[in-house]
Amino acid sequence: MDLRLLLGRVLGKPCLDPLELAAPETRCMRLYKKTGNTIHIISFPDEEVEKGCYLLIEDKKADKSMVVQVIDVQFANVPGIMEELLREPLIDESIKGDDVDPFDITSHILYVQDARLLVCKIHGTIENGKLSSNSSWLPSRTHSIIFRLPIEKLMEIVNAEIKYPINLGETMENTPILIDASKLDGKLNIITGRKGAGKSHLSKILVLGLIKYGATTVIFDLNGEYKSLGLNLNGGRNEFYNRIHVLIPGGNFKVTLAQAGLSVIMKILVHALNLPGTSAREFRHIWRFLEERNMLSLQEIGEAIRRWQCNQQVKDALFSRYYTLLHTNFFTDSINESVDFEGLLQNVEREGGGAIIIDLSNSPSIDRQIVVEYVLAKLQDLLSQWKIRAVFLFAEEAHLYLRETYWDDIVTRMRHFGIFTTFITNQPDTIKESIYRQADNIFLFNFVNEHDLEVISRAAKVDAETTIFIVRDLPPHHCLILGDVVGNFPIVAKVKPLSVKAMGETRLFFQREKESLESVEQQSVSLSIG
Repeated sequence: MDLRLLLGRVLGKPCLDPLELAAPETRCMRLYKKTGNTIHIISFPDEEVEKGCYLLIEDKKADKSMVVQVIDVQFANVPGIMEELLREPLIDESIKGDDVDPFDITSHILYVQDARLLVCKIHGTIENGKLSSNSSWLPSRTHSIIFRLPIEKLMEIVNAEIKYPINLGETMENTPILIDASKLDGKLNIITGRKGAGKSHLSKILVLGLIKYGATTVIFDLNGEYKSLGLNLNGGRNEFYNRIHVLIPGGNFKVTLAQAGLSVIMKILVHALNLPGTSAREFRHIWRFLEERNMLSLQEIGEAIRRWQCNQQVKDALFSRYYTLLHTNFFTDSINESVDFEGLLQNVEREGGGAIIIDLSNSPSIDRQIVVEYVLAKLQDLLSQWKIRAVFLFAEEAHLYLRETYWDDIVTRMRHFGIFTTFITNQPDTIKESIYRQADNIFLFNFVNEHDLEVISRAAKVDAETTIFIVRDLPPHHCLILGDVVGNFPIVAKVKPLSVKAMGETRLFFQREKESLESVEQQSVSLSIG
C-alpha cells in the first residue's frame, strides 16, 4: 500500500502532496466502531489516555453526548504496520550511509505505528444537560468530537452532592476524590484485593471518616491492625484517641453469663460449638433451674451438669462445651472483671461516635467464633430493642470466624436491624456470589489471578470486562470504586496515605538485618570522624 494513502487513511484526510507530510499536529480522537455497549476509538500518541479514564463523545449534530470509560488500550491494527516493523531492523543492519528524508516521512510512519485503539464501555448519555443510561444511539463519526472527561466534572454531571465528605485520595487527574459517608449508611460494602494492595488502609480511612460524623463502628480486627487508630505516626495521641476502644477477648474483654443472657449463650453453643438439639434442650433447663434460684455462674453450671439426671452422651456433650467456654477466659463470674458491652455501645453513641475494636489477633479459631457470636447476637438484641440506633460493622477475613448462615443474615435481616457491614478480604472466593450481587459499594484492589478476577467480575454494579481489564493492571494503593458512593460510575482512585500509626505490618527478618547494618555503618562513621 502507498505510504501516503496509508497515512491519509489514518490521519483522516488524503495526503497526496508530500509537502503535507510535515510534522503532525495534535490529532483529535476518532470514533472507530460500536459493538453492543463497547465503543472503539482511535487515539494518537500525543493524547494522554489511560485505562480507567472517562471520555465524552460529543455529537454536535445530534446535540447529545455519550459518556464512555476506557477499559483497555491497544495498538491500532493499521494495514501494513507489521510489514513495516519487520522491515526496519533488516534495513538498519544491511544498509550503511546517511538517511535522507527531506519531507520527514519517518516521523509520520512512527506516528502511525504508535496509534492506539481505545476499548471503551458506554456508561450513559447526556442530553439537554441531563444524564441517562441510554446507550442505544450511535454517535456520528464525522460530527463527533471526543475529549477526556475529568472525574471531577463527571461527578458534577452526576449531581453527586456530598454532605459528609470522606477524602479517599486522588483521581487519575490528581484531583481529590471525595465520597459521601451517607452513601455507606444502610449499605453492604466489600473491600477486596490481593495481600499488600492497601485494603486495610482504605478501611481505616472509612472508619475514621464515619467516626468523624458521629457513627458507631465495630471492627473485628483479625491482625491487630486497627488498635492504633488513635495514635499519630510518631505515637502521640490524635483527635480520635478518646473515641477508640480496643477490647481484647480474655484480657480486658470479659462478660458474665448474666450479661450474655440465655439466647446469646444458646447461639454460641449451637452455632459456634455445634451442640446437638437434645443437649441444647437440657442446657436450657439447667440454665433456667439455676437462674430461678439466683445461682447462675460458671462454677454452678459445671456442678449442675455433673448432677443433672440425663443421658450420659448428653452429659458428655454438655461437659465438652462447658470446658470450651471455660478455657476461652472470655466468660467470668466476677462483675468487676466484666465489660458492660451494652453500656459501652450506648456511651459511644451518646458521646458522638467512635470505634469498638475487637482484637482477635491472639485468639484461637474457636475463641474467635465464640466472641463473634456474642458480639453479633448482642448487637441484634440491642438494635431490635432500639437501645442503639445503628452500627457500622467492619469484618476482616470474615470467613475465618463467621458461620455460613450469617452471610445471608447480614445481607437481609441484620441490615434491617441497623448493622451495616463492610467485608475486607484478600480471598474473594470466600464471599458468596449472592453477596457480590447485592453489595452496594465495592472497592477493588489489584488481582492478577484469573480465578480471583473471575470471582469479582460477578459484581452486579458493573460489567465483567470493565472489572477484569482495569483491576488486573491497578498499581499498589489504587482501587476501582464501584457503586453508590461514585454514582455507579466506576472510578479509579489512588488511596491517600494515613496519618495514623500503622500496625499489623508483616514482621521481616531481613529488615532487622538491614537496620543492624545501618546502625553499624553509622557507628563506624562516628568513630572515623572522632
